[in-house]
Amino acid sequence: MEITPTDIPDVLVITPRRFGDARGWFSETWNASRFGEAVFALDFVQDNHSFSAEVGTLRGLHYQSPPRAQDKLVRCTRGVIMDVAVDVRKGSPTYGQWVREELSSENGKQLLVPKGFLHGFVTCAPDTEVQYKVTDHYAPECDGSVRWDSLNIDWGVATAPELSDKDAQAVSFEDWESPFNYEKTI
Repeated sequence: MEITPTDIPDVLVITPRRFGDARGWFSETWNASRFGEAVFALDFVQDNHSFSAEVGTLRGLHYQSPPRAQDKLVRCTRGVIMDVAVDVRKGSPTYGQWVREELSSENGKQLLVPKGFLHGFVTCAPDTEVQYKVTDHYAPECDGSVRWDSLNIDWGVATAPELSDKDAQAVSFEDWESPFNYEKTI
C-alpha cells in the first residue's frame, strides 16, 4: 500500500498494490492492522455505494457534523471521478482550501477524507460507481451540504453538473458556519 499526502497533509491518497496475472488482478483495498501501522487506526462501521449514469453528475459538497462526524475512505470501482475534499476545521492553517484527486477503476487510488472536511465528487465517465467506508453511521440530523460552486473549486468539467435537489439548494460557503474545529495532532 502506497500512502501519499496531498497539499493538505491530513488528506491522503492511498494506492493499494495490485497483484495480477493472465486472469486479471487482486487488490486488498482495506486492512485495519496494516493501515493502523502505517497511518492511524480507523473503525469503519458502514460501506456506501453510489451509481451515477451520466457524465457530469456532481454529489457534494457533503458533511456529517459532530457528534456523528465521519472519516471517509473513497474509491471509484467503475468509471472515473474527480474527488474533492475541503478543509472546514475552524483554526486550521488550511481552512477553506481544497484538494482534488482523480480516482478511477483503472488507477485504483483511494482518498482518505478525515472528519472536518467537506466531500464531493463529479463523474467523468458514464455509469460510474463509487464506494466508500465511513466511521459513523448515517445520521439525518447531522447531515449537511455546502454549495458546490461557492469555493472556486476546479471540478475539471466544462459543462454545468447534474445535481440533486439537496445539492442545488445547499447554502453557500460564505453563509455557512462550520461545526468543526481544528485539533493539532502532534
